Amino acid sequence: MKTLSSLNAVRLLQSADELRARLAGEFSSVHGISINEFFMLLHLKKAENTRLSRAELAKRMHVSASTVTRMVAPMEKIGLVNRQVDERDARIAFVALTNAGDTKLEEALATFEKRAGYFFQDRWTEEELDQLSELLYRLVSGSISNLS
Repeated sequence: MKTLSSLNAVRLLQSADELRARLAGEFSSVHGISINEFFMLLHLKKAENTRLSRAELAKRMHVSASTVTRMVAPMEKIGLVNRQVDERDARIAFVALTNAGDTKLEEALATFEKRAGYFFQDRWTEEELDQLSELLYRLVSGSISNLS
């Protein structure tokens, strides 16, 4: 790497991949959802009225609207999300979190909290973790996809 910025960017991507890999198996086998589906549920939970249009969900997840459509279909079949039509304009549809989706998200969040603890437990002090948290927050603070 030629610059510290590019080295840090690579390290952030590698760290994200490592954490994603550690979570993926347990999310799938225990909760029956993928990491991306977990993030979709999390975005819906944080949204006003726990619903978002497919286009807005795509923006927040940094994927295409067609990707959101493909992700929503199986989640809708198992009752984690449903489709809601706008009361004022029937052309606008929302993806909404259901009670079952909320329950699934809470269960997955417990797994996420546990795994995140394992990921960081022996690497840094509490003070270093506070610093890391602050620095990472600066990277996402102005982003529409910010979930903190």
